[in-house]
Amino acid sequence: MIISRRDFLKVAGVGGAVFLMGPRNLAEAADGHSTQDDFFFVQMSDTHWGFNDPKINPDSQGTLKKAIAYVNSLETQPDFIAFTGDLTHNTEDPGERRKRMAEFRDIISELKVKNIKFLPGEHDASFDKGEAFQEFFGKTHYIFDHKGVHFIAIDNVSEKTSTIGDAQLQWLSEILKPLDKESPIVVLTHRPLFDLLPKWDWWTQDGAKAMELLMPFKNVIVLYGHIHQENHHVAGHIPLYSARGLMYPLPAPASLPKRIQLPWDPADPYKGMGFRGVEARAGKTGNPEYQLTGYSVINKGGGYR
Repeated sequence: MIISRRDFLKVAGVGGAVFLMGPRNLAEAADGHSTQDDFFFVQMSDTHWGFNDPKINPDSQGTLKKAIAYVNSLETQPDFIAFTGDLTHNTEDPGERRKRMAEFRDIISELKVKNIKFLPGEHDASFDKGEAFQEFFGKTHYIFDHKGVHFIAIDNVSEKTSTIGDAQLQWLSEILKPLDKESPIVVLTHRPLFDLLPKWDWWTQDGAKAMELLMPFKNVIVLYGHIHQENHHVAGHIPLYSARGLMYPLPAPASLPKRIQLPWDPADPYKGMGFRGVEARAGKTGNPEYQLTGYSVINKGGGYR
C-alpha cells in the first residue's frame, strides 16, 4: 500500500521514518546514466529458525511462514527482499546448523519474489566464521546496485569479537573510492555500527571505522537488525535504523538489568514482531525520498497497529 507523505508522518511515531537523500534525482547509476525509477524492497530480520520455547513464541514453527504469506499478499510486490541476519538460531552442532539453514531456505522458497539478499547474523556465522552460511547463501559481504542506488552488505558477525575486521574495512575503503560523494548508498548489516549498548553486544567494536569511511558521502543510510526492535539513531548526518525481528522481541536498551527474550503475550500475539518495507521515490522537490513502513507478522490491514 502506497501512502502519502502526510499520512506517513502520522504513523511515524509507531514504527515509521521518513528521510531525504541529497540533491540528485534518486541517483546516478553505476554506468553514469541517471535514473528516476521508483522502487520498493522489504527488510526481514532475525527469523531465528530453529528457536523453540513456547513461553517466548508458541508459534515458532509458523511465524516465518505467516510473514512470508503477508509479503506475498502485498499489492505491490517488492523489487527484492533483504534478510539482515540471524536467519537461524544458534547451535554448536555443525550438522544441525546446516539442517536449520536448509529448512529456512526451503521455507522462503515460497516467496513470490525470487531476488533475495542474505546477510548473516552471529547466530548463523560466529561458530564457524560463516562457513555454513556461505554454503547455503553466498558471500557474507558484498555490493550490488539497484536502480542507481549502491547497496553495501557488511559482515560484522563472523568474528566472535563483534568486529568487521581490517581486511573487510580495507575492502569497504576500496569500493567507496570510485563513488561520487553525492552517490546514494544503503548499508545493510546485522549489528549496529555504533555503540548502542556494548554490554548487551549491541555494537560493533570497529564500527566507528566503517562510519568514518562512509561519513564523506552525503546520502547514506544504514539498515540493520540484531536488536529485535526499531531504533532510530543519527551519527553525524547518517541515519541508522534497526528492524523488528520475526521470532521474539527484546527489551528496549537498558530498560531491564539484562537482555532477555520477552515472553509471549496471549492477549496480544506477535506483539513486537514484524518486518519493514522501504519505498524509494523522487520527492516533489526532485530530491529522492525514502519511506520506511513497518508491518506486523500477520496482516491487520497494513502497517503497525
